[in-house]
Amino acid sequence: MDKNILLTGKPGCGKTTLIRRVLERLTEIDSGGFYTQEIRKGKVRVGFRITALDGKTGVLAHVDYKGRFRVGKYFVNIEDIDEIGVKSILDSLKKDLIVVDEIGKMELFSEKFRDAVLRALDTGRVLGTIRLGKDPFVEGIRGRRDVEIILVTLENRDFLVDEVIRKIKG
Repeated sequence: MDKNILLTGKPGCGKTTLIRRVLERLTEIDSGGFYTQEIRKGKVRVGFRITALDGKTGVLAHVDYKGRFRVGKYFVNIEDIDEIGVKSILDSLKKDLIVVDEIGKMELFSEKFRDAVLRALDTGRVLGTIRLGKDPFVEGIRGRRDVEIILVTLENRDFLVDEVIRKIKG
């Protein structure tokens, strides 16, 4: 891997799916980290789940959770971000690939998360997603020389799997 690879794009464009497809094909690579998924009640999104690659899972944010931080209608669960997201990043610092899905508005409420992300990026072995939008921390990451940003769209998401795998394998 020459650089950290961070996928960006609009919500629902397939960033997490792309990462999961890459991981399915790179079974020989020792990887760790986490990804996020929607929690739905019927057809309505009510929150987001955070899942470590080792299987540990928690709630990232939920409409029914009551916490200090909020994004839209979702209350952010800092405890699970730290316990699952941060822990999975730090436990993966010596692995071949560190998955960070996502460096987003909700996750960035955690100072421990910010610190863990920077430590992971310093390894040069991150495959992750990063939010669109203006945020000083995100802009700092986007400006790093060791980071390649790839825009994911509905049109390019399927053929990007092979491209990302090539970049990871070097």
